[in-house]
Amino acid sequence: MRFTMLPRPWDSVVEALTGAGHEHTDLDRAECLVFNGGPEDFPDLPPTVRYVQTAMAGVDGLREAGLLSPRVRWANAAGLYADSVAEGTLGLMLGAAHMYKLVTARASWNAAKKMQYESQFLYAGKTVMIVGAGGIGARLIEMLEPFGCRVIAVNRSGRTVAGAHETLPIDDLHADPSQWGRADFVVLLAPLTEQTHGMIDAAVLERMKPTAFLVNAGRGGLVVTDDLVDALRKGNIAGAGLDVMEPEPLPDDHLLWGLDNCLITPHTTNTIPIMKERLGALAVRNAERYEAGERMETEFDPEAGY
Repeated sequence: MRFTMLPRPWDSVVEALTGAGHEHTDLDRAECLVFNGGPEDFPDLPPTVRYVQTAMAGVDGLREAGLLSPRVRWANAAGLYADSVAEGTLGLMLGAAHMYKLVTARASWNAAKKMQYESQFLYAGKTVMIVGAGGIGARLIEMLEPFGCRVIAVNRSGRTVAGAHETLPIDDLHADPSQWGRADFVVLLAPLTEQTHGMIDAAVLERMKPTAFLVNAGRGGLVVTDDLVDALRKGNIAGAGLDVMEPEPLPDDHLLWGLDNCLITPHTTNTIPIMKERLGALAVRNAERYEAGERMETEFDPEAGY
């Protein structure tokens, strides 16, 4: 199979594919495009291209830009970065609950009194609701096990998630919004779809416990940012840990940066070195399945975006 990688070829990925017998060529001759950019980088696909392998797990940017052509097959990197994103998510949960942003912002020992009385601990019988409990969620559940948390997994189907104490279909949250109030941590790992866009709004935040935390490592568009700012400023929830936001990049003067109860990482629960390390092997496996006429390991429906 002939392939190209755009807009920035990664040596490790190119070497993995060529080592498996595939030919690295230019776009006009390629059967496969391995893509690691944003919508603004996406090229016009020549007729030779039969499938696209993206470096990202989420493809909402490409979908919103109308670039997911049904003419070709598509594969993403779903689940490939579960270890790093789950660990980063756990870090946000702990950092928010232990009030690390507060003491960093104050840069003073005077933060100690508030932290003494308001810090929270995962081991203390906390309930964690994971919305979008796929591969990353499954890995996070494993990491949470030593803390003894009660885990409520939420997915599209309600299909049982290993390690969770309870699994709910996402429609149950829409039908009964009081369910949001059961959680001490609401963790968002869901893809961005028409159903999930803006799902965390003022009404949901009001349903959450005033002692609860919102952690988003899924997609920024899952949360209505202005509503979250308002909830954090009013103390309607205890705090938030965000790796993704809307807009993104978050402007330097945005109100979220100045909130003592909002811990932010700049979309770095997964990093480019990890992507370079792992993408090659997935691209090889998907190429093998494509050539065998099989469904690729991470193939998705371009119309649905997942």
